[in-house]
Amino acid sequence: MKAKRRVDTRHVRASASTILQPLAAGDESIRIQSPLSLHPLLPLSLRRGDAVLPMASASASAGGETPLVDRCIDAAAGGAATVEAWRRQRRSLERLPAQLADALLRRLAARRLLFPSLLEVFQHSVEEIDLSGHIAVDAEWLAYLGAFRYLRVLKLADCKNVNSSAVWALSGMSTLKELDLSRCSKISDAGIKHIASIESLEKLHVSQTGLTDNGVMAISSLINLRLLDLGGVRFTDKALRSLQVLTQLEHLDIWGSEITNEGASVLIAFTSLSFLNISWTRVTCLPILPTLRCLNMSNCTIHSICNGEFQVLIHLEKLVISAASFGNIDEVFSSILPSSLTYLDMSSCSSSNLYFLGNMRNLEHLDLSYSRIISDAIEYIANIGMNLMFLSLSNSEVTSQALCVLAGTVPSLTTLSLAHTKIDDSALLYISMMPSLRILNLSRTCIKGFMMENSVKVLSLSALEELKYLESLNLNNTQLMDDVIPPLASFRALKYLFLKSDFLSDPALHALSSASNLIHLGFCGNILSTTGLRKFVPPATLRMLDLSGCWILTGDAISAFCTCHPVIEVRHELIQELQANYGGTSHLHKSSRQPQQVKAKVAKSLAGPSRLADICFVDERIKYSKEEMMELQHQAKSNSSMNVAQLPPELRRSV
Repeated sequence: MKAKRRVDTRHVRASASTILQPLAAGDESIRIQSPLSLHPLLPLSLRRGDAVLPMASASASAGGETPLVDRCIDAAAGGAATVEAWRRQRRSLERLPAQLADALLRRLAARRLLFPSLLEVFQHSVEEIDLSGHIAVDAEWLAYLGAFRYLRVLKLADCKNVNSSAVWALSGMSTLKELDLSRCSKISDAGIKHIASIESLEKLHVSQTGLTDNGVMAISSLINLRLLDLGGVRFTDKALRSLQVLTQLEHLDIWGSEITNEGASVLIAFTSLSFLNISWTRVTCLPILPTLRCLNMSNCTIHSICNGEFQVLIHLEKLVISAASFGNIDEVFSSILPSSLTYLDMSSCSSSNLYFLGNMRNLEHLDLSYSRIISDAIEYIANIGMNLMFLSLSNSEVTSQALCVLAGTVPSLTTLSLAHTKIDDSALLYISMMPSLRILNLSRTCIKGFMMENSVKVLSLSALEELKYLESLNLNNTQLMDDVIPPLASFRALKYLFLKSDFLSDPALHALSSASNLIHLGFCGNILSTTGLRKFVPPATLRMLDLSGCWILTGDAISAFCTCHPVIEVRHELIQELQANYGGTSHLHKSSRQPQQVKAKVAKSLAGPSRLADICFVDERIKYSKEEMMELQHQAKSNSSMNVAQLPPELRRSV
């Protein structure tokens, strides 16, 4: 008989506020001598009875409990010595609420502090385990996992050492509801026979495993399945027909299989099916599936998605047909109730006809990237743009004039991608008439940041200041110059900015010092000098500075900047070398939670004796102008493969 659990929410607010708040507020009078002393401190109503109050509800009731719990869990996973100190408290761990036990185990796994024998102490408390991507997981780990009493969810995706014999330990588990073995390539038909004995399973992920028709047919015994992911498994119509007994199935993923139209005809047996992925298959026609809400037929040739004697409109909400081709695209869309569709992905489709959009006025997500859409078709988007929130026209033939049609017709649009298009600065005025924009991608366009009006240079980026909610702006690989950057600093909502151009240098970076809300700044591949970086005063909110490809910078300049600004994570090709030289100090790549300690540590390492103390280096690059440096860079590229035959005889290496 399955163990039942009971919820008692009395005293949650009072107990939490009186016991937990002092520690959360920094009261040192309450110390966690052992990390697991967090358990006795918890309110009685949160301790394990026959049930556990969901953590979200508990947190809401306790009013500020989450910071304390997080600190306790963080302390418990502080290191190997810490784990060894509390792992023997088996009785306390058995009474630990499931939500806390799950969180503690997740933290241990993330920090690579988890090992097979440690799993044993969680056997009576943990309900969900995610070890996805942990290559150390093997048969020994599963031997312990098979003994967990309350385990409901087990995720082992990408665990390359999990094989068919290892999953034998999971046979007959009575509480397991979800099992994820995606991309465990050593799982074969023999392993599925063990899994088929877990009658409680409701969700099974075995995509990209070594199953064949026989293994898929063995899954038919799991009659409680609601979700089945067989993506990338090359089974045939015969195996699909065997799954008709799974009448409770709601989610079926069979992309990349060998099924045909004949096999697809059995899908009508799944009377509750709401999600279907048959991308990369030979299916061209689907039977009438009245309960279907999400359909993926990417990389298919589509003739009909509702093949039957009578015309029936299906209430599709999400349709993904990336890189698909069509017999008659208007006929395909005529089977969909226009008002039901909210998500449409037609990226990389060959069709340039958008007439089928018709009355899809509830569309919120539209992806037409890499398509053959032309400017004249934009009018169809404008007609259904009232509720549109996401629009991608990247890598299409759209021009600036086409955006004039969209201006004022997409009041709810929050994300717009125009990357790799021919739009120029004249489009910025039209974009500024999209009041809800939060994310804008203009990378690899013809944007220069200015326009000439009556022989007067007018800064065009100023138009985007009208976008009061703009948080992310991508201007990588454009033709921007230093003098057009200052207007960007006045964008009050801007948090993420990406700038890359052959013409940007120190003044462009310095102009962004006053960007009051900037969190992430990408300044990759620009002509940033050592002096320019040292003089840069970053915004107080900045936490990430990506200087990848800034080839003039020296290691000393980067190290000095990191020392002065330890809360900022800096990215550059020299970071790895600097970490090795300075003992892997975290300030060179990752923000520290204790800036002062990091700063002191770095200062100490820099002040130590140097192996090169007697050698003086002079950076010869400082005597060149920006234009000369650019010319030298191009010369270096062209002369990188010097012909040995051109060398003087005295410099040639003898064989």
